[in-house]
Amino acid sequence: MLNNWLEWHRATLAVKCAGLSEEQLRLRPAPPSALSLLGLVRHMAHVERSWFRRVLRGEDIPKLWNKDKDNDADFNEVDSASVAEAFDTWRDEIERARAISAATPLDAAGDRNGQVCTHRWILVHMIEEYARHNGHADLLRERIDGVTGE
Repeated sequence: MLNNWLEWHRATLAVKCAGLSEEQLRLRPAPPSALSLLGLVRHMAHVERSWFRRVLRGEDIPKLWNKDKDNDADFNEVDSASVAEAFDTWRDEIERARAISAATPLDAAGDRNGQVCTHRWILVHMIEEYARHNGHADLLRERIDGVTGE
């Protein structure tokens, strides 16, 4: 059930971005917020990578999108970001997360700065993270072209 809900939310973000131009994906239609659909995709690529690879598997890998220098770079740097790279990276991190999740028992735990996080907790957190950001994506998409819904 957890994996199915996570997959549904991943697909929902893709639907929110479907059919838009690169310019529309970069739009920040709710000033002063830096939120954009492209920024959300970049952010979720980072989130997938961080929770499944860095926390659950303990991989020593760099953060995405220059986040070591600017924690909000995934949102702040969309004007010059490659849309294709963002979506390819997001899809790649999802595939890696799926593989890790499939091979990891739900009670297995990782470490996040001294905090123990079980695989089950990470899945629930990922569902919450996508659900929150899909709400943002719905509002952004409606501001861009009026499209609403799942």
